[in-house]
Amino acid sequence: MNTRIGTLVVSTALAGATLLTLVGCDNGLQAIAAPVAGTSVGTEIDDTVITSSVKSALLADADIRSFDFKVETRKGEVLLSGFVDNQAQLDRATATAQTVSGVKKVQNNVSLRATPTTVGNKIDASLITGKVKAALLADTRIKSFDIAVVTRKDEVQLSGFVNNQDQIDRAIEVARSVEGVRTVTNEMRIKQ
Repeated sequence: MNTRIGTLVVSTALAGATLLTLVGCDNGLQAIAAPVAGTSVGTEIDDTVITSSVKSALLADADIRSFDFKVETRKGEVLLSGFVDNQAQLDRATATAQTVSGVKKVQNNVSLRATPTTVGNKIDASLITGKVKAALLADTRIKSFDIAVVTRKDEVQLSGFVNNQDQIDRAIEVARSVEGVRTVTNEMRIKQ
């Protein structure tokens, strides 16, 4: 066999192997395809790269790097969520995200803070965020890995791309039931 053809065969086989997931069972390892609703492996990788690039761009911008942004990407559409102090920072976050290669659209769901954040408020918000994430994980009807949680004082913001309206409604219901949560803002979107 020609060396070039042999290398191509091995490369193709390795590429195909990366599309499979190995799972354990009583009879040893079994390969199964890893399904991703409505996206290809290439799209998932591209979206991950875009998300990382947007996060890096936001961190590199001295005017907005100190803020807690959640960044999620689906098919090149970037969803920003979190809280900032003023409209200029909100606009700057959108402009910064739009400069990243591969970004097709930016949906900015960042909210303005009503009052400055204190260390005590930040700790309380972190505790509430943890409780909401745990409650979402515990609910079998929600694909909670698709949902990001940001908390400002006692206001919880849910964002991300989910499969359907039922998941949105259930996530809001679960978040509202967590002790310490006063309001829940929905910034979740249905996957296209």
